[in-house]
Amino acid sequence: MKRDLNRRDFLKRTAVTSGAAAVWSLRGAPTILAADSPNEKLGVAVIGAGGMGGYSMDCGLRENLVAIVDVDENTIARTMKDKVKDQAKPKIFYDYRKMLDECHRDLDVVLIATPDHHHAPAAIRAIRLGKHAFAQKPLAHNIYECYALGKAAREKQVCTQMGNQGYCGEGIRRVAEYVAAGAIGKVLETHTILGRNFGGSGGRPESKPVPPGLHWDEWIGPAPYRDYHDGLHPFSWRSWRQFGTGTIGDMACHHVAVPFMALRLWEVKRFTIECIHTTGGSEEMYPQNNVVCYHIPARNGFAACKCYVYDHGDLKPEVMKEAEKRAGRPFGEFTLFVGDKGMIGSDGRLIPPFEHDKFPPPEPTLPRAHGGPIEDLYWCIRNGGTPASNFPEAAAPLTSIALAGHLAQFAGQGSKIEWDVEKMASTNNAEINRYVKREYRAGWEV
Repeated sequence: MKRDLNRRDFLKRTAVTSGAAAVWSLRGAPTILAADSPNEKLGVAVIGAGGMGGYSMDCGLRENLVAIVDVDENTIARTMKDKVKDQAKPKIFYDYRKMLDECHRDLDVVLIATPDHHHAPAAIRAIRLGKHAFAQKPLAHNIYECYALGKAAREKQVCTQMGNQGYCGEGIRRVAEYVAAGAIGKVLETHTILGRNFGGSGGRPESKPVPPGLHWDEWIGPAPYRDYHDGLHPFSWRSWRQFGTGTIGDMACHHVAVPFMALRLWEVKRFTIECIHTTGGSEEMYPQNNVVCYHIPARNGFAACKCYVYDHGDLKPEVMKEAEKRAGRPFGEFTLFVGDKGMIGSDGRLIPPFEHDKFPPPEPTLPRAHGGPIEDLYWCIRNGGTPASNFPEAAAPLTSIALAGHLAQFAGQGSKIEWDVEKMASTNNAEINRYVKREYRAGWEV
């Protein structure tokens, strides 16, 4: 589908669109700084080369890879040996602040795949220099950072993209198009299984020597300083409150993204988050086995809706178990939409199957992305337009909805947090607002 359709015509054609889609036709082509034509390669820096940074490296190597930043010398060595080989001669850094100071004139785009607590500090520095930016999900470590990134991207008029791959895919759009076509009537409930159980309980483990080659101060970055200990590098940081975002932060950007698009949740200015179940947790680690419910008020074209989110499949509710029987298949990481006229899953199939077979497939109405997240970002940089999961209209509101789930979890089972989106504050629990923004170490502020 072409992206130059008239916005008014587009909104008439469908009641559902992503925040990104709503503005794709409104912006001109962004400035390409180092590359002068679509045929020239973009100047790319990769921040975080291990784990999901492998995708960034692959995409960086298709362009002009100017620099690699990673806090682990061993990761850099493996990356140079296994991926870079003789394809490029990037500069190597352990601190992205120094890389941006030295290399910014050669860069068009910065690709970020660090632990969560570095996403916003790295991305906002790149954006303020006028660079396009990609950050893996979740967009940020806290709600304040989400909107700071969205504001900076809007002011600098750069292309931005979050790495929630499904948001660029066909399936999420087909679900939204079926819902908009009235396939299940008014949506009354959604139920989302995230499929993880990050977190724990207890205090901080004993200090240990920093492993050889790990630049620990740079790994800590914006978080309060602590000695190295087990359970942080290179992966288990997701369970720790100062560094990761727990299960809902990590996985809701994938799975809650489906009701976010289909129900236009970026439009909602006030909602309530209820904590139905939670266990464990401490000042150090996120709680586990969480069930939260977002109470979404009625809006023009949408009935009031409850969006339930479950950390993992062992918490699956009876309505999903019954839907599995009717669908004739098990649900793993999955969202079930329950309407007043039927049900549909995040795989785009009406339940039961015979209902899907007899419902006329709706016409595609939503703009499609151009490949995966970084591929779509590159396309928009070269051709104009806005990436599917751009920071201001999609990634910031989606991630902030996910992270609002923390507030109810921290308040405890049975709590209800009334949330004002524009104020970035709870209106009924002032104490919980201390989790909206963190204190930054000097030199790492957002």
